[in-house]
Amino acid sequence: MFDDVFEANQVFTSNFSSPALTGRAAKGLAIVTCMDSRIDPLGVTGMKPGDAKILRNAGARVTEDVLRTLILATHLLNVTRVLVMPHTDCRMASAKEDAIHKAILDSSGIDTRSVEIRTVEDQEATLRQDVLRVQTNPFLVKGLEVAGAIYDVKSGKLSRIL
Repeated sequence: MFDDVFEANQVFTSNFSSPALTGRAAKGLAIVTCMDSRIDPLGVTGMKPGDAKILRNAGARVTEDVLRTLILATHLLNVTRVLVMPHTDCRMASAKEDAIHKAILDSSGIDTRSVEIRTVEDQEATLRQDVLRVQTNPFLVKGLEVAGAIYDVKSGKLSRIL
């Protein structure tokens, strides 16, 4: 089932050179974005491996786990700025919570209503709220720079909202 993954890794390792990366964000950036596979966060922002920390989840939401990770990243991994970056044509912004639960139930027979999906009705308003969650978190380093932008999956353009 995973033969393609491990075969691809053999090709990858044959050309791999391990630069002196430390695990710290060399450019001081953390990007909170969606799990959507159309998004290449490093490419979108002109970064390369080692430059930024990438945090992904459905809808690019600033959840408790994202905040936990940002606390670690800002105190221990050189993160001094955070970009919250949802995108256009996102499934989490195209349906209400109950519609997503129904779609899962219809496709699998599993009732997921006990799980908060965190759909988004107004992407800009939600982005503003998520940026505010980062800006006001008392456990993040003082002076942390935070921005919010929406990535257009069709054009590649990043539009700054905050």
